[in-house]
Amino acid sequence: MDKILEAVVMSSYPNNVKQGLVRRVIEAAKQPMDSEQCWSMLELSTKLYLTGDTKYKREIGKEVLEVYGHYHPEEFEEFFNVRFLLSLLQEGYGPLGKRSHYVLDYIQLGLQFILESPSANSIFSLLRIEVLRKVCERPSPKQCAKISKLLTQHPQCIPTGKHQVLFCQQLIRCIGQFQCVSEGEEDIMEFLEQVNKVSGLLQRIWRTQTSAILPSLKELFTIISSTEEQEAPSNALASVVQFVPLELMDGVIRNLTNDDSITDVQMMTAIGRMIDWVSWPLGKNIDKWIIALLKGLAAVKKFSILIEVTLSKIEKVFSKLLYPIVREGALSVLQYMLLSFQHSHEAFHLLLPHIPRLVASLKKEDSNSATSSLEQLAELIHCMFFRFSGFPDLYEPVLEAVKALPIPNEDRIKHLLGQNAWTSQKNELACFYPRLVSKSETGKIGLINLGNTCYMNSIIQSLFMASDFRHSVLNLTEGNSQPLMTKLQWLFAFLEHSQRPAISPESFLSASWPPWFTPGAQQDCSEYLKYLLDRLHEEEKTGKRIYQKLKESSLMSQAVEHHYLNKTLIEKMFGGKMMTKIRCLKCLNVSSREEAFTDLSLAFPPPDRHVRGSTSVLPVEEIGPQFIEPPENPSQLTGSPWIQRKAPMAGDPAASLMPVETLGFQEPGEAANPLSGDAVGVDAAKDPLSALGEQACAPKDSRSVPDLINYFLSPERLTAENKYHCEKCASLQDAEKVAELTEGPHYLILTLLRFSFDPRTMKRKKILDNVSIPVVLKLAAPGSGFMSVLYDLCSVVVHSGISSESGHYYCYSRECTDTVPQGQPRDGAPKPASDKQLDFEIQWYLFNDTRVSFSSFESVSNVTSFFPKDTAYVLFYRQRPGRQSCLLHEALAEAGRLHGEPSLHKDLMEAISKDNILYLQEQEKEARNRAAYISALPKSPLWWRDFDRDKDDDSSSGGCSPAAGGGGSGSFHGLVF
Repeated sequence: MDKILEAVVMSSYPNNVKQGLVRRVIEAAKQPMDSEQCWSMLELSTKLYLTGDTKYKREIGKEVLEVYGHYHPEEFEEFFNVRFLLSLLQEGYGPLGKRSHYVLDYIQLGLQFILESPSANSIFSLLRIEVLRKVCERPSPKQCAKISKLLTQHPQCIPTGKHQVLFCQQLIRCIGQFQCVSEGEEDIMEFLEQVNKVSGLLQRIWRTQTSAILPSLKELFTIISSTEEQEAPSNALASVVQFVPLELMDGVIRNLTNDDSITDVQMMTAIGRMIDWVSWPLGKNIDKWIIALLKGLAAVKKFSILIEVTLSKIEKVFSKLLYPIVREGALSVLQYMLLSFQHSHEAFHLLLPHIPRLVASLKKEDSNSATSSLEQLAELIHCMFFRFSGFPDLYEPVLEAVKALPIPNEDRIKHLLGQNAWTSQKNELACFYPRLVSKSETGKIGLINLGNTCYMNSIIQSLFMASDFRHSVLNLTEGNSQPLMTKLQWLFAFLEHSQRPAISPESFLSASWPPWFTPGAQQDCSEYLKYLLDRLHEEEKTGKRIYQKLKESSLMSQAVEHHYLNKTLIEKMFGGKMMTKIRCLKCLNVSSREEAFTDLSLAFPPPDRHVRGSTSVLPVEEIGPQFIEPPENPSQLTGSPWIQRKAPMAGDPAASLMPVETLGFQEPGEAANPLSGDAVGVDAAKDPLSALGEQACAPKDSRSVPDLINYFLSPERLTAENKYHCEKCASLQDAEKVAELTEGPHYLILTLLRFSFDPRTMKRKKILDNVSIPVVLKLAAPGSGFMSVLYDLCSVVVHSGISSESGHYYCYSRECTDTVPQGQPRDGAPKPASDKQLDFEIQWYLFNDTRVSFSSFESVSNVTSFFPKDTAYVLFYRQRPGRQSCLLHEALAEAGRLHGEPSLHKDLMEAISKDNILYLQEQEKEARNRAAYISALPKSPLWWRDFDRDKDDDSSSGGCSPAAGGGGSGSFHGLVF
């Protein structure tokens, strides 16, 4: 019968004819027959199954085997013996030997017919040894899947005891070498199925023998942490982790992160490869394990590992949001990586160029998954905006991309940021940041944030960019008996000459810190500025008193005496004078007192108060009674001249416009102010400033800096509880108070009073109104000795946030220097009128702690439009040379050599030189350390392929290439490995 069957199978008859003849043979095989005939048929069917060159032949061999195993069990058991199976497993079958791919399938097929036979245990014992030997030979994914299928169907063949643990470890070794050799979608699906069968076997073993889990995980970690492998282990290992019970997670992670035998390089390599697992499709709980390990590393303060791995992998994780099949896990990992990386903006800023494209892609996808991911991504982005404010130039494209998506409230943002940070002690990360960086291309130097010290950094940078003040500070002689000024001189010198990209102002902070400030808390930069200027002023005055006593002892020369009897530097640079007049409304008697000031605190008029539109300026005597509530503290009208007069806060009816103008900012139909004396007339149509004025001008219903100054200078009614005690009437009377600027400071500092106390919430709230800022400001006071003065904007400190106790400060600055007045000769040639425009072409810079970048006046003007919480707070204006100020400018030019480099004293020059050498040494050491770290990071294809390639492009060497990794085209295979 075997000859007939072989002849039929090998014949050239059509398959349907063959099938009919085979049916007859098989039916005949169900009848009793002698042992020899059975052996012959079993040998033929074995040959067809193992060596058949067509699927048809193998199917016939299988069918015949099943018939004989069922109807002739004794003969089948005798044929299917231990020696025969050992020969198949070790030597193969027939002339093809070990090249037969169907030995395991054949054994699985035969096992079902000998389960109850006496030889079954012997066969199981043989297979337990042989499957272990097989996996130690590192079979292909296909053969591993066959072993797994065999052992899943016949668990009696799974190795036991120590061999079982070894088997699990060797199986994980096999998975670590799996690679898909084809990019075809069908081949990839088959590969995934094979991997799932193998990892599913591990799950089955772990369910029954939990003692095998930890040794298996240890082997897995050994594989992914190895730095000696030529080729990275396969991402198919992700399929193993998904089957580890989550209740074991805490213990496993704790053991790993506290194991001193694991080096930092090994740990970094391992976590880097685990993060690559987000590319593995259909994996469950992988993101949970990755996040748990990241948290575990943070708990033991392995910050260097976390920083390097985050910066090297975050873009790749972000790119996986393109693919629905791995999106959920990738988003979880991305959220943790970003929300935990709070010591620096570096990780978030790596993603900025890619966010708009991803958002556009998700919107186009228009699926539930895409919609949900967009909302979570927008929430994450707004958290980063909140944490790392002060980068309007970088954030505008991202803000435009997510503007239509929901914005989380501040409580939600604080909650997310609060529960994910690696550490609350920022100084623990000081040694890791700033990392290996070069000096800004601007040539300017940043200031390290020492823990919510942006309020100080922004003020220092603004003062540094006030070039006249900076040159005067740098020109101070050694041993000037001014400790705080000396520290400021050193800080300015390092900002001028250091090679570092950012320096630490720690020494100056400790010396200039107001004693009532809370360490580590956000403070008001205006309050700090007032305190700093007052300290510097009083310190110099004290020095003058000491020298006065020396003079009286005849120990001083006349030159030194003359120097020290002049104004203090703070008075010269920032000091102005204001005349306060109070008129009794009964007897009309006027009393006046002159006050000194270093800044003007400008309150916001109530919404119904309009200060624009009037074209007349009236002398004090002719101003009619107007109701304005007085300052909260009347005692501020007397006392130290360095205590600021506070502007009225409550509403009042419209008043006449006081003499404040902006050049080039006139609104259509509005007449120019009639200014007396040497007032400068400006033709808006011809003035090159007007073009810039148009783009910076706020809408009609918004405020401008001149509005606030005019409101500040408008009359104030003293009545009711705040009546004025008139000496002439000898009683309390209604009165009117008015302030006039009598001497303009060299640098005019304006503080916009954006923070007010809300009695309902018992908190200070912030006024978020946009205020247009003129680049050129003209002040005049007809009827007084204070002539018209032009001021150029040189710095704007911006507060980002909605509370004075939180948020962030950064500043825009430019260097303003004297220019030749229009019409005067320059190098023998007359200056054309168009040169006036050069004032607007002076380079602006954006100072945000350690980061310094180029900016523009357009960015200054538009920042609140794009970022409503980012509002101008403190403004610095520099006075242009004029009749009133020419003597001061000449004195500054002589004493300070304004346009030359100040010569630093010897000790300061040596300190800067030593620190520059130290910085170079630090850079070399850091470069070597980072090179060692980065070389240990697992290699993978370039992440940006996910963004740059067309989703229909299948010509790429995608994720299934022998190199493995996470890149590839946008088709399905681009997701895998």
